[in-house]
Amino acid sequence: MPEYSYDVAIVGAGIVGLAHALAASRLGLSVIVLDRDAQANGASVRNFGFVTVTGQEQGAVWRRARRSRDVWAEIAGPAGIAIEQRGLLMVAQRPEAATLLEAFMHSETAEGCIWLDRAVAIERLGPIAPRRLEGVLSSPIDLRVESRDAIPALARWLEAGGRVTIRRGIAVHGVATGRVETNAGPIRADAIIVCPGDDLATLFPDTLARASVTRCKLQMMRLASPGYRLPATIMSDLGLVRYLGYAALPEAGALRVRLETEQPDHLANGIHLIVAQSADGSLIVGDSHHYASTPDPFSTEEVDSLILDEFAAVFGGVPPVLERWSGTYASAAGHSIVETPAERVRLVVVTSGTGASTSFALAEEVIGELTNQTIGAAA
Repeated sequence: MPEYSYDVAIVGAGIVGLAHALAASRLGLSVIVLDRDAQANGASVRNFGFVTVTGQEQGAVWRRARRSRDVWAEIAGPAGIAIEQRGLLMVAQRPEAATLLEAFMHSETAEGCIWLDRAVAIERLGPIAPRRLEGVLSSPIDLRVESRDAIPALARWLEAGGRVTIRRGIAVHGVATGRVETNAGPIRADAIIVCPGDDLATLFPDTLARASVTRCKLQMMRLASPGYRLPATIMSDLGLVRYLGYAALPEAGALRVRLETEQPDHLANGIHLIVAQSADGSLIVGDSHHYASTPDPFSTEEVDSLILDEFAAVFGGVPPVLERWSGTYASAAGHSIVETPAERVRLVVVTSGTGASTSFALAEEVIGELTNQTIGAAA
């Protein structure tokens, strides 16, 4: 590769890298995105594609999710990305869950949400038949895309705009101010954004280690169509003790105590339930959470069975499993890390499994800071 010069060079073509490419290109900057894989293959395509706003941590994370959701809605049509589902139904199976959701309804992050009592919830859920049901929190704001299609479509659309170049099969082995070293030769850029995902060893490993970044392994499945359309993406009580918008509320304590008694194995394996539906009617179901610097690559039937147990508790039956997979993502105590390992170089990692939900807004913040310009809703 001859030596080229760009306004911005981005290492990593997952959702975090592509979000930075979008933000930079909207300022009229020339952008190159470099990725070692031939196609999107990591965490950005091994997920639900659920752009989750409801239940995100109050404050900056919720605001990022809200803004990112709006960006998805704005670009979906032009980029040829289908919005597969809209909204969320949080099924409260226990009185403690209903109490927690009642408290959540008084928070600022409950924008647009309504509480459906049991009778109304039964009507809204239709053929979905939970074994236990206290009510449902209904949110209209969340949306879902098919990650396997949406990430490649986003990359194609960015390139078609003329300001973004994406080069695949390129290994980056060094980054310094103004220069990216690759196996195909150097790239020069005024600003460099490194978005390594869960590669914690290749670029700036000491910085990532100081931030205590590790990796989270998850298991997911695709089930056959149940024969009906879901009214929205579905979640359940287990999610209420994982998503900080709920879990940080005092009322979450009583629910956690009950879950520790009734579903200790689910909690021990970091399981919560998300069920999203694809255009062909099949269901994406998950997931679990196990943490290690190098997670093993093996899925276990025990964990899948626990996930399907929670599915059955909410849906009343389990369609055949069509597909199983595991994935990994970078994980740390906070939502994300943004570091400056060299002048005009930023290291950006979403460390909370919320890349699809928050990356567009995070990228606007990073590019805005680098260029001293305001991007997005505040522009």
